[in-house]
Amino acid sequence: MLLRPEQLAGHLDKGLAGLYVLHGDEPLLVIEAGDAIRAAARRRGFEEREVLVATPNWRWDELFLAGGNMSLFGGSKLVDLRIPSGKPGRDGGEALQRYAREMADVHGMLTLVTLPQLEWQARKAAWFTALAEAGVAVECNAPPLRDLPDWIAARLARQSQDAPREALQFIAEHVEGNLLAAHQEILKLGLLHPAGALTLEQVEAAVLNVARYDVDKLRAAVLAGDAARCARLLDGLKGEDAAPPLVLWALATEARTLAALAGARDRGGSLDEAMKTLRIFGPRQGAYRAPLQRTSARAATAALLHAARIDRMVKGLATGDVWDEMLQLALRLAGRPA
Repeated sequence: MLLRPEQLAGHLDKGLAGLYVLHGDEPLLVIEAGDAIRAAARRRGFEEREVLVATPNWRWDELFLAGGNMSLFGGSKLVDLRIPSGKPGRDGGEALQRYAREMADVHGMLTLVTLPQLEWQARKAAWFTALAEAGVAVECNAPPLRDLPDWIAARLARQSQDAPREALQFIAEHVEGNLLAAHQEILKLGLLHPAGALTLEQVEAAVLNVARYDVDKLRAAVLAGDAARCARLLDGLKGEDAAPPLVLWALATEARTLAALAGARDRGGSLDEAMKTLRIFGPRQGAYRAPLQRTSARAATAALLHAARIDRMVKGLATGDVWDEMLQLALRLAGRPA
């Protein structure tokens, strides 16, 4: 069974499965989901808990020993397995498949497996599929920026507060990429103001700019054609003293990829084959289809030449404002020329 984080509470109210798998890119949601499962287990009489951490040299036999070592006089037991790398290896993968077959439904035992964010290939691996089919998998990913105001509104409602849409959008823009900071800002609003409606002025006075910017978000904004977000992310990267060569590399990579894909399309070739050649797989393929509709091979090549000019500026071989030029390049790639 597959669940979203917001569905977990309702599921736990109905009863416990024998096996849970948590994975995703947002530590806050992973922590909260794990806490919710452990709390539900305690309420249902799981008195014993054993934490296992699968390090590179860990012996997977210990997982079966933990599952089989039930106290004769104790209550039910929770086996709390953490795999920090998300890569159990061949031996671990085989052990997890066998564990899912033999131990997932053992009476009086609950297993919680915690993983980091998994690539799409790992989610198709036999060991992960076996765990998900034997129990409940919860993917704890941060909501995208467009859904973040609704996520914030739901969190405010937990503490009997609400805010107008512009206030929710203000919080979202100032905590983008940092869900733990968003959680802290929401709790702070609960401490500063009583239950009820918050105003935009109250939110602006309380919320700090704790956004965490990175080049991957910039690349996503470019492909999405979101010019305003491109400008905001570049301003944030500049404010955080991000290395211009790294930012330029991200933009040049997208220009190069779009030029190659648009060229293959214009020559009558298969986009699927071109993406395969460029090692673009899974969900990433969909991210390139929209920008390709607004980009010609000529325009993408011009953007790549623009990146080359900026590279000379970064190296001191040409004059100009590097950050302003990178903004112009990002807007060009986003299909929104200044």
